[in-house]
Parts: sequence; C-alpha cells; structure tokens
Amino acid sequence: MQKTVYEEFKYHLQDTGRLYIGCKYTFRELVEVEELLFRFRIVMERYVMPDADPEDTLETHLYYLTPESASVKVYRQLKARVKVNLIQEKKGFFGSGSKAYTTRVMPVEELVKIPPARKEQQGMVVQELSVSKLALAGI
Repeated sequence: MQKTVYEEFKYHLQDTGRLYIGCKYTFRELVEVEELLFRFRIVMERYVMPDADPEDTLETHLYYLTPESASVKVYRQLKARVKVNLIQEKKGFFGSGSKAYTTRVMPVEELVKIPPARKEQQGMVVQELSVSKLALAGI
C-alpha cells in the first residue's frame, strides 16, 4: 500500500467551473506541469511571473502581494479565490475560549487588503488558489 503525503499541497484539481491549485508549487513548477491547463500556464508565465521570482511559491506570492501589484489585476480578471486557514478564538458557554483553525475562502482582492503583520497575527496560511475556467477562456 502506498502512503500519500498531503502536507505538500502540490496538487491541481478541476471541476466544471473552476481550477484548483495547491499553493506549494513554485512558479517554475507551475509552468512545467504538463497536466495543468495550458491557458493557465501561459497566463502565469506571461503576466504573473514577471512580478515574482520563479523560485517563489504561490503561497508566498499571494501572502505578500500588494494591492498596487499588476498581478492583482490578473487575478481579478481570472475571478481568483484563495482558501486560507486562520486561527480564531471560539467562545464557550462559560466564557472560556479556545483557539482553533478555521478555513475560509476569499477573493484575492480581499486577501491583499490585509497587511502582512495582521496576517501573521491571525496565523494565516494560504492553502489553495482557485480560478474560474470561464474567465480563463476569456483571456
């Protein structure tokens, strides 16, 4: 029996409407993956990679992305959303609280509005990028 390690978050899935990419891929790896949609690879290579280092992961690129970056316009055009994990405090019945990770999906525009210091304070981890296939076909 083969054991699969899911901690790498290097995956790509697609359904009828969206393409989902794990954020541990570097930009160089994204461009080289043959099974990934060709149009997505071209968009990343031509429009996003000039703003980023090819050895950067998608996770760090999205985490430190600024609202003024040209990549934000590309992600907006692709109707991109990111799945993030946050540490949130949950209140109990008797006032006691516990901290737990919660998963949240948000548009990239919302993610870039949060400053990196606040992301670090919340314990934010970027897991996945999803883009619309229909928007991808329109580019």
